[in-house]
Amino acid sequence: MSEKLVIVESPSKSKTIEKYLGKGYHVVSSKGHIRDLATTGKFGLGVDVDHNFEPNYIAIPGKGNLIRDLKKQVKNADEGYLATDPDREGEAISWHLKDALAIPNQKYERVLFHEITKDKVLEAFEHPRKIDEDLVHSQETRRILDRIIGFRLSKLMQQKTGGKSAGRVQSVALKLIVDREREIAAFQKEEYWTITAHFPDMDAELFEHGKDKIELKKEAEADHVLEQLTHNFTILDISKKKKNRKAKPPFITSTLQQEASLKLGFPAKKTMSLAQKLYEGIDIGTETVGLITYMRTDSIRLSDSFIGSTYHYIEETYGKHYIGSVKKRKKQENVQDAHEAIRPTSILRTPDEMKKFLTADEEKLYRLIYCRSLASLMKDASFEATTIVLDDNDYHFKANGQVQIFDGYMKVYGVYESGEENILPLHEKGEVLTTEDIEKKQHFTQPPARYTEAKLIKELEELGIGRPSTYATIIDTIKSRGYVTLEDKKFVPTEIGIKTTDKLQEAFSHIINVKYTANMEHELDEIAEGKMDSIKVLREFYDEFEPCVEKAFGTMEKEKPKETGESCPECGSPLVIRKGKYGEFVACSNYPTCKYIKKEPTTVKEICDCPVCGGKIIEKKTRKGKIFYGCNQYPKCSVAVWDMPTGEICPECHQLLVLKNNQVRCSHCDYVKEKKPLV
Repeated sequence: MSEKLVIVESPSKSKTIEKYLGKGYHVVSSKGHIRDLATTGKFGLGVDVDHNFEPNYIAIPGKGNLIRDLKKQVKNADEGYLATDPDREGEAISWHLKDALAIPNQKYERVLFHEITKDKVLEAFEHPRKIDEDLVHSQETRRILDRIIGFRLSKLMQQKTGGKSAGRVQSVALKLIVDREREIAAFQKEEYWTITAHFPDMDAELFEHGKDKIELKKEAEADHVLEQLTHNFTILDISKKKKNRKAKPPFITSTLQQEASLKLGFPAKKTMSLAQKLYEGIDIGTETVGLITYMRTDSIRLSDSFIGSTYHYIEETYGKHYIGSVKKRKKQENVQDAHEAIRPTSILRTPDEMKKFLTADEEKLYRLIYCRSLASLMKDASFEATTIVLDDNDYHFKANGQVQIFDGYMKVYGVYESGEENILPLHEKGEVLTTEDIEKKQHFTQPPARYTEAKLIKELEELGIGRPSTYATIIDTIKSRGYVTLEDKKFVPTEIGIKTTDKLQEAFSHIINVKYTANMEHELDEIAEGKMDSIKVLREFYDEFEPCVEKAFGTMEKEKPKETGESCPECGSPLVIRKGKYGEFVACSNYPTCKYIKKEPTTVKEICDCPVCGGKIIEKKTRKGKIFYGCNQYPKCSVAVWDMPTGEICPECHQLLVLKNNQVRCSHCDYVKEKKPLV
């Protein structure tokens, strides 16, 4: 019987898909990307910028054996299916697999799984296609752009500011945070006052005098109004109006990240990691199945089959009057509509039933996705809004109230939305109300708020910067580089973040900005649709960008290292703080004439005696900070172990005994001590 080889990205879903496909199919994993750009050639870009930006791809470290194994399996198979993720990145991975494994055109098909369920996987094999070269060119262009900008600007920033990196999208995201911080610093607060009349059953706030809106800037103005009031309020008008609140559409990548941040407190990176697990498959006892559709999408579209089954579920569970209508929403620009919104693969797999198969955080995210998808197909919630307008000496006050008359979609999504009622008392037009409780209150205008993770993602999406699938990585990068800190879950730029932004704007304001970056996203979409030539896009960019980089290396002023206030003991020059590969250190400012480096006092942690030379076994660190234990007489004595020494000697080979896997065993031979260690 012939064997059909299927290559997916993730090991966790390969076994599940193999079960769905049955005999004759063997499913293996590429474990993500297998190749990336080399770091050789001009500027270490791995791209030949002088010859049509020809990329030089090499195997990702550690993937060599995997590639060799896949080549053998491809050679032995009669048919091959490339089933990597259904997006541009997945398309590129399929192309790399085909190229690196030398798969002939006639021997492969490309299949896409938008959800990991048996029906959809089998259906995908009924509609195979070839690799979409335009999508591959778009992803490759993005990768080359990011490599050129990242490598060239990162090296510049490291040399001139001490910053660790810069990037096409990351630097624009950082600029938004820095610009907002400067808006806050420059903000001039303004005073204003409000006047509220308190009645036993409602509060009414002053909003106009006669037919003119009223604004009270000073306390004296508020006092003047209070002097004019008689404390007898006549009801001028009572108006009631029915208002509908529409359900939001089902999640796309960016809105899922925003809502999970706001409602669940999940960082974008955590949200995407949990969503990946829900998509790839969960063991629910009777089967392993993907609980949600693919989580990297810009589309709010739902399939007809899901809509039909959900309508039936709504009618059976809540009643026919809860069924909503599918809203035809205009397709937004910059949206890839290749697959659906993020939704449950079956509306019958309710969060309550799935809870026992999920971790606490997986259950929270699945419940959010489930409820949002279900609510999007339910009827609007209805409210009766009441407004009462009162008059006192031609000063008009307003009281607002709201009563829910039909819960609609909030039946399932109300837990994530505030729908508090404010019931106003029954009054009649012309009725006179009296109160002595009239309050004046001072306020100040507030500066714009700092970005939370959710607000930053929303801003990036609205500006058309980057792709939603990259937002988690962008945010993680600017945090890990030390460009921002979080205060009360809001982004605050650090000193180095501000310096890096300012230096980039000094020389690259025409490139590191919202408009240019959004336009680049548009051009990448045009390449994906076969409407624009990738080489032309790269050439126009590079010919503008590289001269600016060369100029900046020559003219941009390098930030002077910070002085410590001490003098060099060898030449008398000031000592300064410098940054090296392994962190900050203190050295002479007169380098390279004087190469003095101040040695920081270190504490040595002694563990036990060395069994070989009689020295001491001490705690040490590798260059990357990993702890190990070695003799203090090195290099004369080379005794070194990774595990904690016990201070005892092996009776068989006289080497150190160490604590490993909750056992005392020899660091050199197979001896294991029977006595259990104290824990």
